[in-house]
Amino acid sequence: MFSFANTFFLARVEAQGATFTQNTDWSEARFSQSASFTNTRFQQDAKFRSTIFFDRAKFNQAQFLGVTNFQSSEFYANASFHQALFQQPANLTRIQWHDKVDFAQTRWQATVSFDRNQFSQPLFLSEARFEKRVSFRQAQFSQPVNLRGASIGYQADFADASFAPTAYLNVSNLEFDPKQATILGNPGQIGRVISVPSLEGNEALLRKLVQNFRQLQQIFDANRIEYTLEKLRLQQFRQRLLSTNLNAGTRSQLQQVGFSQQQAEAIAQARSQQLFRNTNDILHIEGIDLATYVKVRDRIVAREPLSLAGWLLDASRWLGLSMLLLLTHYGTNFWLVFGVGLVAIAHFGILFWLVDRFRRLHPQPIVPLPLEVIWALSGFSVITLTGLTAIFRSGEHPGYTLACLELIIIPVPAVIAGWIYWRGRYHDLMTVSYFVEDGSMRQLRFLIGRLPNIPFYPGFRDRFNPIVWDRRWSWLNYFDLSLNNLFRLGFNDIRLRDQHIPGLITTLVWYQWSIGLLYFALLLWTLSRTIPGLNLLIYFK
Repeated sequence: MFSFANTFFLARVEAQGATFTQNTDWSEARFSQSASFTNTRFQQDAKFRSTIFFDRAKFNQAQFLGVTNFQSSEFYANASFHQALFQQPANLTRIQWHDKVDFAQTRWQATVSFDRNQFSQPLFLSEARFEKRVSFRQAQFSQPVNLRGASIGYQADFADASFAPTAYLNVSNLEFDPKQATILGNPGQIGRVISVPSLEGNEALLRKLVQNFRQLQQIFDANRIEYTLEKLRLQQFRQRLLSTNLNAGTRSQLQQVGFSQQQAEAIAQARSQQLFRNTNDILHIEGIDLATYVKVRDRIVAREPLSLAGWLLDASRWLGLSMLLLLTHYGTNFWLVFGVGLVAIAHFGILFWLVDRFRRLHPQPIVPLPLEVIWALSGFSVITLTGLTAIFRSGEHPGYTLACLELIIIPVPAVIAGWIYWRGRYHDLMTVSYFVEDGSMRQLRFLIGRLPNIPFYPGFRDRFNPIVWDRRWSWLNYFDLSLNNLFRLGFNDIRLRDQHIPGLITTLVWYQWSIGLLYFALLLWTLSRTIPGLNLLIYFK
């Protein structure tokens, strides 16, 4: 056995290419200068327990053929284990890494534990192969973890790990099969820290991660990954619509993107022989280096030239996906959808109250009483504030969400209401409400199949009576109508009357009912993706 325990190395240690045929013990050793174990072969157990490396530590291409133990060690400078091999279990628990850590292209044939590690700088595990279990339980990450191209064969455990706001897991091109391997983490946290830079080459991986978390019944994390996937798809749509196509862009357009005149000529000549399949194909063109590609990659695409119809189709997909992401987080955020609905209910409720109660000033005023105005505006404010609170607490971009919602609920109703008051109202039954309620019962009920007009058959008029105006609570009927149209739920069945009703009033109510049809579908879709029981029924039927 080679024992270097409790040894203080004052000079640089060079053990490149060394072979240790017996157990080695470096416990509580101190390396004041750099230590190099590059290409070192540890044929038996290697123990570096409570060792401190004050300077750079190199274990590149080292082979640990026995049990490896670095427990409670400290690395104050860069630590590099590039292309190292670990054949037996490795204990790397309670280690403090004060600088960058490089485990790129390492191979772990047995279990490895990074439990309770502290990573102050980025951790590189790119193209690392974990054939057995790897554990990061209670580890602390202050900077990103690079798992690009890594392979997880059995299990990666991030349970109780803590991630700083600047830390995330870059899993681009990760090799992972949810049928054989598992990624574990705290519910509600692990899905937030998983990141990929682009959709290209990662769509299948993201779907596998969704399947992984659904199997673990971590619905929030599965939804978060799917939300990330759709955000990347939106980014891809935007790039396809706005970026310069390498296969169709003119030479001047290519120069505006960032290519030189000679590079633009070379691209035009290359595509005349064969169209580019992806953007990195330009690296094969003489005169275009990696620096140029990095500079222009976000502004170019490689695809077949688009016709006008194809461009419009992509634009419609981009617009629809943008609305789904802003208003529902692609069906993964119930409170966001609920908040959007509350704001819409308040908006249309106060608008229905306005056009029904404030009709004219001359010759006979038909206006609400001041107390009713106070109550209606107070109800509008409370409902709107509740909806805004839900949106700002749960939305990722609440400002954009509100802007998208306002484009739906403000312009068309505002034009209709303005037209109503500009034309004036000259019809019979001016002193009776435009809205009627089913007085046969009062109960909370679903009104999914309800239309906003009462049936034309005269016998139904015996069941529907105009809503009253002379009660302190009368303003609630208008918000109940808005609730009926949007949530398909209400205490009273309130509809439009069938006699002497202005067409613009009908148009206004039908407009909200049509929006409500789409909203109710989105609400059910969101509930199906966020309620665990219903979610399992859908995805594992």
